[in-house]
Order: sequence, then C-alpha cells, then structure tokens
Amino acid sequence: MPLLRSNAVGELLAWLYLHPEREYSTIELAAWTGTSQSTVSREADRFYEAGLIRERRHGNLRLIRANTETILAKPLTDLLAVTFGPAAVLPPLLRPISGIDEAYIYGSWAARHANQPGPPPQDVDVLVVGSADEDELYDAARTAERTLGREVNITRISSTSWTSDTSDPFTTSLRSRPLHPLIQKESSS
Repeated sequence: MPLLRSNAVGELLAWLYLHPEREYSTIELAAWTGTSQSTVSREADRFYEAGLIRERRHGNLRLIRANTETILAKPLTDLLAVTFGPAAVLPPLLRPISGIDEAYIYGSWAARHANQPGPPPQDVDVLVVGSADEDELYDAARTAERTLGREVNITRISSTSWTSDTSDPFTTSLRSRPLHPLIQKESSS
C-alpha cells in the first residue's frame, strides 16, 4: 500500500482501527506487529498529532486507541481493512483455537505485503500448521470475511508435513514465496 510510509504504519493503524473498542499499550502493539516499542511510540506520537488516535496514561503505561470521531475514521477503516486488515483481524480469531502450531498468510496478499508488485488481492489465503479443528477454522474464516470484505481461505496441514515433507509440491511452493506470520511457533529458551 504505497499511500503509507511503511508496512509498520499500516499494520499499527489496522490494529487500532479494526479493533476500535480496544485500548492497546505500545508494548502490546510492538509485540503483535513485530515492530520495536520505540517505533510504535514514535508512530503513536505522529498519529496523536494528526488526530488519528486517543491516548491516556495508566501509571507508566501509555494506552492508545483509534479516534473514531474524526471524519477520516470510516474511510480509513475501510482502506485498512482491505490493505493491512488480514494481519490485524486474523490473529485474534486464530489464537483461541487449540491445535494451531503456526499460521501464515500466503499468496497474493503476502506478496503485496512483501512489496512484490501486482494487483490488489481478491482474497486472503491462510496456512494453518497443526491439528486445529476444521469447523473452528471455517468459523474464524467467515468471521474474518465480514470484517475484511473478501474471501478468506484457510488450508490446514500437519506439523509433520510442514517441517519434514520436502517432496510435497504445495509446501515447497509455499516456502519459496512470501509468508506473513500470524502465529509463530514459540521457541524454547
């Protein structure tokens, strides 16, 4: 989305505007977007100066939320839903589902997010690694579609297939193209 300075700005605004009922700490937003806390704070300063967010302090914690009363709120929300929305909408829908080891967006949306040229994606392709219940994944996809305004296709594969099967053309193809992480396997320390 070349209208915004960076993918980080788009993702931060998407988290805020696609979940307007929530307040977020800058620490939470940094963790969910894979951006440093100092970058999130700096962007929040810019958003605040532009009237895009509201903020309050709770002790040392800076809490921010979308300013839904600005004239920009509705068009900005619509724009964010179709551009950066999948990265902000899908994780909260997938995290509560047991059996998900990892989840990624792949296909045209991931390619555009990785700055590969092409037309706007018509749908969102999601890879879920693990043993999650397919009915729960289907329900999450339909919920995401209502917010994103486009089809969400979820493909589930086993952890063994993802980590060990080098002969499968589908997984080989996925690994050679951009993947946008939604849920990543937690590394043991």
